[in-house]
Amino acid sequence: MFRPSTLFRSAKLQPSLSYRHVMRRPLFETLRYSSTSSTTDFEALLSKPTWSVKSLLPSSEQTDPALAITPEQLRHLLNLSALPAPQTPEEEAQMLKTLSSQLHFVRAIQEVDTKDVTPLRAIRDETTAARKEIEISLDSVKEALDNEVVLGKHYKRIHRREGVVDTKDAEDWNVLGSAEKKMGKYFVVDSGKPHSSS
Repeated sequence: MFRPSTLFRSAKLQPSLSYRHVMRRPLFETLRYSSTSSTTDFEALLSKPTWSVKSLLPSSEQTDPALAITPEQLRHLLNLSALPAPQTPEEEAQMLKTLSSQLHFVRAIQEVDTKDVTPLRAIRDETTAARKEIEISLDSVKEALDNEVVLGKHYKRIHRREGVVDTKDAEDWNVLGSAEKKMGKYFVVDSGKPHSSS
């Protein structure tokens, strides 16, 4: 005969037993196993380099005639940049080698996939916290708004209230202290070339 209470009782009993069994297992065994496996994984990942900075610079074998810079192109670029032309063939060869390596580096950067990368608008911290810090809110300009008064009935104009300006630090500054030549309360500036006595 089917008894629902017996079925539910056994169903509740089995999870509690398995839960107790799991809780009785020592915790340090699990931690030791996970730590060992992660260390092994890191050692395997770091044992062999997958990339080198040298890949951004051309090797001696990487000479593509289609991408080579001719001496005429080099002189044209130097002329556009208002730079002096090479004086010797050795100096010209060194310039061509340097320019080729720089172009190889630029082409390697251009091959980077930037499909899902947001373009950089400015060199600054663009996190949410930084944007919130430089955000101009009503509270930040409240003091300036409190010093404004609206005048006029038909044509309203905003005027700033007259306040006391603290000029103590400015008035204590010795304006003539660093002047080489003084005349009364003015400092003298020599202008023009002095006349040579003949």
